Amino acid sequence: MMKKMKKMVALLLATIMCLSMVACSNESDTKDTSKADSESSTSSDLFDLAQYKSDKDKSEWTIAVVTKDNTANWFKRMEIGVNEFGEEQSIKVIQKGPANADAASQVQVIDDLINQGVDALCVVPIDPGAIEASLESAMKQGIVVVTHEASNQKNTLFDVEAFTSEDFGAALMDALAKEMGEKGKYGMMVAYTTSTTHMEYAEAQKARQEEAYPDMELVNGGAVPTCESEESIDTAYERAKEVLKANPDMTGFTGVASTDCPGIAKAIEELGLGGKVKVVGVGTPNEFKEYVNSGTISKIKLWDPKDSGYAMCSIAAKILAGEEVGDGSDLGVAGYESVKLIEGDNRCLIGEADIEITKDNIEDFDF
Repeated sequence: MMKKMKKMVALLLATIMCLSMVACSNESDTKDTSKADSESSTSSDLFDLAQYKSDKDKSEWTIAVVTKDNTANWFKRMEIGVNEFGEEQSIKVIQKGPANADAASQVQVIDDLINQGVDALCVVPIDPGAIEASLESAMKQGIVVVTHEASNQKNTLFDVEAFTSEDFGAALMDALAKEMGEKGKYGMMVAYTTSTTHMEYAEAQKARQEEAYPDMELVNGGAVPTCESEESIDTAYERAKEVLKANPDMTGFTGVASTDCPGIAKAIEELGLGGKVKVVGVGTPNEFKEYVNSGTISKIKLWDPKDSGYAMCSIAAKILAGEEVGDGSDLGVAGYESVKLIEGDNRCLIGEADIEITKDNIEDFDF
């Protein structure tokens, strides 16, 4: 009898333990599922524009623009547009850039502005991947994030571009091909291979050349790019000189950072190759004027950074005000009056703001 009771007690204890384990397991599963659902919801909510509507008066907002390098003429021009927007809209705007044009320094600038509690961040990334964590942190704190020259930036509410990278890269190649007589060897410079837009321009140039100009050839076995300027005219000059010496039969060169072509042109003139090696690239008219007028640089293809700076701030302000932003939005500046929305890695707003400058019209532009 005693043995039978012990067996029954043991069986009862075993049953209780099993039920307890099942309950714990179910509770754990429920918690894990709830946590996953919560994380998924939070991630999704980060891109819901409605949650960024500010309850403050716009006179209390601060929109911060972060550039690659505030000392570059390109970004000095951008600051004019940023300040113009602030004055017109009575909104506080500030523009900052890293002391050195490197990704780590830019991350520090962004993090400092987040800690200061700005209402919006408008960023032109050196390396989009390097700032993802900082931008995600900003959005989790309710800070509006807008980017430019970063069509693959994940943590941004909108990226804004003057045109598609494919169209612009193709236009650069068409211009170079015309200058080269659609034949010969050419080189290609970008600031950094980590710069998304620069690499997209470069790849689009190569694709257009292979499609339309079979008698042209990219040096170094077709590697894209040929070299990097690291956002420095001095570095662009040194790299261009190396490439030109290594490829004496080259007759063309492109550069997609504003620092590239002045360095390329200086190297060409120093080596006595003016007129032989054609140059087409991106930059500001005043910085390029000497080389354009001398014929060393054939054409400048660009957009006005003043207008892109204004457009970024306009998007940020619209979101803070709770206004709709998307296909057909008017950002209040020439070339961006009815932007086109393209959704891919992010939501990209595309304008029609390309400019071509030659010796014939360079005096019409003063920046």
